[in-house]
Amino acid sequence: MKAQSVYIHIPFCQQICHYCDFTKFFYNEQSADDYIDALKQEINTAIDGEKNRVNTIFIGGGTPTALNMGQLQSLMQLIDSKFDIDNCLEFSIEANPGDFDEEKIKLLNSFGVNRISLGVQVFDDAMLEQLGRLHQVKDVYRTVDLLQRNGFYNISLDLIYALPNQTVEHFQHTLEEAIAFGLPHYSAYALQIEPKTIFYQRYKKGKLHRPPQEEEVRMYELLKNTMRSNGLNQYEISNFAMPGFESQHNLTYWNNDHYYGFGAGAHGYLPGVRTGNIRPLPAYVKQAMENGRPILHTEELGEREMIEEEMFLGLRKMDGINRESFIKKFGFPYEKLYGNVIHTLKQKGWIVDEEKNIRLTDQGVLFGNEVFERFLLEENDLNRVR
Repeated sequence: MKAQSVYIHIPFCQQICHYCDFTKFFYNEQSADDYIDALKQEINTAIDGEKNRVNTIFIGGGTPTALNMGQLQSLMQLIDSKFDIDNCLEFSIEANPGDFDEEKIKLLNSFGVNRISLGVQVFDDAMLEQLGRLHQVKDVYRTVDLLQRNGFYNISLDLIYALPNQTVEHFQHTLEEAIAFGLPHYSAYALQIEPKTIFYQRYKKGKLHRPPQEEEVRMYELLKNTMRSNGLNQYEISNFAMPGFESQHNLTYWNNDHYYGFGAGAHGYLPGVRTGNIRPLPAYVKQAMENGRPILHTEELGEREMIEEEMFLGLRKMDGINRESFIKKFGFPYEKLYGNVIHTLKQKGWIVDEEKNIRLTDQGVLFGNEVFERFLLEENDLNRVR
């Protein structure tokens, strides 16, 4: 095994959300049957044998629970045969409120899924409709109750803020309603207007108005304070958890560790190379069935690129980048390469340089992109540490 985490993409949705730029297609039963067959070919080609040890598995989308019972069972049987679920630390699946019935929940439970990530987004029916979501607020309550009654307690709610026409007071209402569930994990992301989305087309025409930047900052501060006051630790820029409930799969990404990416449009990171799969559904299925390698592009990473990514991703964590871990990976301390950068960012109040790690300050988080740019390297920078 070249990696100890696995991401599996299920691209089907009953409706396409107006802000989503992930690989997605309207659900069709025959297309979904063909897709599961293609996934099996891709996974079996990439990984030999059965019951391989993995730390985390994450099934994302799209909407994985858009699959019917037979397709979901086929997917779970594939995963169960290929990976050692009994010794997997975290097995997550994404879902939309309202997609679950008791039969699907029991199926997931029987195959060892132990974490559910619910795409709630906002607690307001009118705004959910504007986002292109199919569910309503009442579906969140019904779904959480159904999950908990069937033994699922490791549940995360995903939220979006800085939505069109959203006020700070409106976001506060969403936070209060979300926190009232008393769940162990919450994610909250500011809306990004991505190309090839309905929101992008509206934005280009001047028909989509986001809150001013200062309002977005106030929403983020409200988010952090609300989570903190309710016993949830911020462990990454957009993620909050009770102790012990941090997303182990997402920490794979932020720790810059290796993972497989399977499915249409999925990305993987294996030693020295990042991969991206074919996105169009028919092309993905055709290539996967022909040779089991539906890869669109690969990017070979040199040491310079790997160090840059280590800094960008690691600084997203509130604990930042551990000095000893960096030395173990690259053979020298980060100060040798970034001493001047760290000094400058400390002077600005954007970074804290501690004995064992460097991390962003609260102000540094707000200027995150500008901070990350400081860690880009020139071609010959590595010569100074050799």
